[in-house]
Amino acid sequence: MTTHSSSATPAETRDWRATAAACTTVVLWASAFVSIRSAGEAYSPGALALGRLLAGSLALGTLLLVRREGLPSRAAWPGILWSGLLWFGLYMVVLNWGEQQVDAGTAAMVVNIGPLLIALLGARLLGEGLPRRLLLGMGVSFAGAAVVGLSMSGHGSSSVLGVLLCLLAAVAYAGGVVGQKPALRHGSALQITTFGCLVGTAGCLPFAGALVSDAADAPLSATLNMVYLGIFPTALAFTTWAYALARTTAGRMGATTYAVPALVVLMSWLLLDEVPALLTVAGGLLCLAGVAVSRKRPQTGATRTHPAQPVEGPLHDAERQAADRP
Repeated sequence: MTTHSSSATPAETRDWRATAAACTTVVLWASAFVSIRSAGEAYSPGALALGRLLAGSLALGTLLLVRREGLPSRAAWPGILWSGLLWFGLYMVVLNWGEQQVDAGTAAMVVNIGPLLIALLGARLLGEGLPRRLLLGMGVSFAGAAVVGLSMSGHGSSSVLGVLLCLLAAVAYAGGVVGQKPALRHGSALQITTFGCLVGTAGCLPFAGALVSDAADAPLSATLNMVYLGIFPTALAFTTWAYALARTTAGRMGATTYAVPALVVLMSWLLLDEVPALLTVAGGLLCLAGVAVSRKRPQTGATRTHPAQPVEGPLHDAERQAADRP
């Protein structure tokens, strides 16, 4: 009995750390929507993406140097380049642009196709399964996101271009996550996030002129929101995301982000005095219920051998070392 308890403790500790990391990511990504709304009034889509990535790269690079983690192995670089260009670069630019073309409700509905695409691509390209509980939870959450979107629609204008841009953002998000997952077997969460952010920054350098021009005219509040986006929803949240992703499947992590619409509704209510309609609240509760269903593991007995490991194989040594870091 004592032996069983002591052997289960490290796995349970890693599981709680991964859960806390995933929750941190979701809360910070939800806060990003509030900040983007403010900064986006003064900065163009490309300039906002570049400014956010520059702040994130500076924070991540400093932390990497302090921790002396160095470069990830060569095997990690294909995933770093793929996720950096798609997720850190393309996704941020087209999402900023798309949200200027459509109302918030339409954007929320279209972008929330992303987690579904992650689950399908993860099953196809990473060999992850599609458990019935995951599919059920994602279906409930997507219905909730659609309800939130419908309740928020009608407060802005929509265009075909805007819908296509949001769809492209969802595809880039899904492709970036699936590309990042294998890289995490060959480097720590901090390494993969830092160099992915640097790749995205390099891809957005053509917007440097627009950033300088916008920054000259932008109010201080908009610039501070852009810096906040870089340090917290980018540097911190993408690192905690990578930490959690290394310890579960891409599909389950994607499903977790369905909590974001519910938190955005709550934060808009508390911080912007935007009182949500009852339909919006109901949709947010559906999102959270779906996440709870998709994250719950079926109990197969008194003991579980590998509670936090993904389907495709055991954790790499670098991930084991990362799991022991505070």
